[in-house]
Amino acid sequence: MTQPLAIGIDIGGTNTGFGLVNRRGEIIVKGGLPTTGHADLNAFIVSLRDAIVPHIEKVGRDHVMGAGIGAPNGNFFTGDIVFAPNLPWQGVVIPMAKLVSDALGVKATLTNDANAAAIGEMIYGAAKGMKDFILVTLGTGVGSGFVANGQLIYGHDGFAGELGHVIAVRNGRKCGCGRHGCLEAYTSATGIVHTAEQWLEERTDITILRNSRGTITAKKIHEAAEKGDSLAIEIFDFTAEILGQTLADAVAITSPQAIIFFGGLAKAGDLLLKPVKKYLEANLLNIYQNKVQILQSALPDADAAILGASALVW
Repeated sequence: MTQPLAIGIDIGGTNTGFGLVNRRGEIIVKGGLPTTGHADLNAFIVSLRDAIVPHIEKVGRDHVMGAGIGAPNGNFFTGDIVFAPNLPWQGVVIPMAKLVSDALGVKATLTNDANAAAIGEMIYGAAKGMKDFILVTLGTGVGSGFVANGQLIYGHDGFAGELGHVIAVRNGRKCGCGRHGCLEAYTSATGIVHTAEQWLEERTDITILRNSRGTITAKKIHEAAEKGDSLAIEIFDFTAEILGQTLADAVAITSPQAIIFFGGLAKAGDLLLKPVKKYLEANLLNIYQNKVQILQSALPDADAAILGASALVW
């Protein structure tokens, strides 16, 4: 195999995915491992090395141009992960780019996981040809990447575009970041489960979710809503209202052509995105109304983040 390849690594709160990607955006080899369950950070790095290095040796080290990493709170400028509340390792600053570079023996570049997904979407996916869009990832947390005038917005310190940590509900739920009322605390997979458990405790609705108290997942809420469970449908509506209102504020800042949704919770499709569109339009300033498309990622599953991370290498 003589084509140049880039390694794309997506470090999520639960799982880490990786792939060897060519310049056309084709993933030649793909794999993954749990992010959680390692004794410490070094054990995770060793597992990552053991998973990826055999593939590097197989294709030939000369053909691997480098590694790109997408991670929560990843700083493009420094290569560090800085206080990521959804990652299992203690430590305010984790020099992830250096750790991965040393482990794999290739140059490594790091960015925020949602920024990586936005790059992937722009080069290979639903945002191809767009110069202004917002990518929102709905997973364990809520991430976002803002693209304006064809450029990813990093800000002066590399941390711009943290939509998950704008205050969506004043004096609301405590977020993993330590503040109260963040969008992430309501509209992530974790947030929607929190809503379900809270409502089951406070209310007496007849719902199939009652049998799962204490073990509810976002997937179970999705499945219940698809079966017509009224409480599950209401949970999605409540989540969509908070998300739509917050996105209406974000639109006023960058005036995007589209908002693209990516991640596990986004797979609920119309159950979530239809009411999101309704609440977005209801809260938009009139000059923005009916101009913003609501789209699902055009890239399958974790591929957007892997592809986006790999694009950092080129």
